[in-house]
Amino acid sequence: MEYKVRLSDAGVHLFDRDSGLNVLLDEVEVLPGQVSPAPRYVSIALSNACELQCSYCYAPKHAAMLDIDRVVAWAVELDEAGCLGVGFGGGEPTAHPRFAQLCGRIAASTSMAVTFTTHGHRLTPRLADALRGSVHFARLSVDGVAATYERLRNRPFTAVRAAAALLASVAPFGINVVVNGDTVGELDDLAAFATDVGACELLLLPEQPTAATPGISDADAQHLVRWIRGTATPVRLAIAQSGLEGSVPAVEAIPGERPLDAHLHVDATAILRPHAYATTGMPIEGSILEAVHALKGAV
Repeated sequence: MEYKVRLSDAGVHLFDRDSGLNVLLDEVEVLPGQVSPAPRYVSIALSNACELQCSYCYAPKHAAMLDIDRVVAWAVELDEAGCLGVGFGGGEPTAHPRFAQLCGRIAASTSMAVTFTTHGHRLTPRLADALRGSVHFARLSVDGVAATYERLRNRPFTAVRAAAALLASVAPFGINVVVNGDTVGELDDLAAFATDVGACELLLLPEQPTAATPGISDADAQHLVRWIRGTATPVRLAIAQSGLEGSVPAVEAIPGERPLDAHLHVDATAILRPHAYATTGMPIEGSILEAVHALKGAV
């Protein structure tokens, strides 16, 4: 097994993208000048395009799409600077006409894990074949089950089961759910669905405020917290950083890790942001590491 090595303030981090194994040697001191300059993980919105019209979606609605040669160049630069993984989203990443080619090029030219999040409705056996061997983890967005899902996403729930089967043939995968007033009462059903389709994780995404929606209500947030504290599911639970993770028994991935060292986001117009919900960022003019350095200096 060949490990990728990342040096951080917390110690020496060993990572194997094929197995997903992470080992942190926190007893090893890393001097300030040796710390890997890239964030541990970078998410990239390849495109703002998506045929769904979910009211709670935070993604920008103006047309934008990244060039894959540029994205590959960023990936190579990040890889050499200690980044462990790149995750593609949007919009819908599979709407990018060269998505499979992009994943293949990054998997071949870097030692980073390649992941993506999808609604699943563009997945086909042909696309699954093209992605197999180039993707190390995937996430399927499933907001509610049965009639709730169909009302929110205007797509048949049976198609989601088919998408899960295709994803399972590509790589290990998890289920994402936006938790709000529509879905918080279906968490048991969503956990059962995730288990039934072979997902290894259920990622809870408390709804964030957008221009159109206020985000998860206090009552629904407390419902979510009670459910997490009181449930025992066969599938692993995870929760996005939203302010609620401090109220539940969540494990910190890297103790003491600064947010900008953990994760940064690139939107579909090539603006580097602290996270996908951030309203300000740093344009990537050439080197993505130069943008990382500038963003850290500005925050």
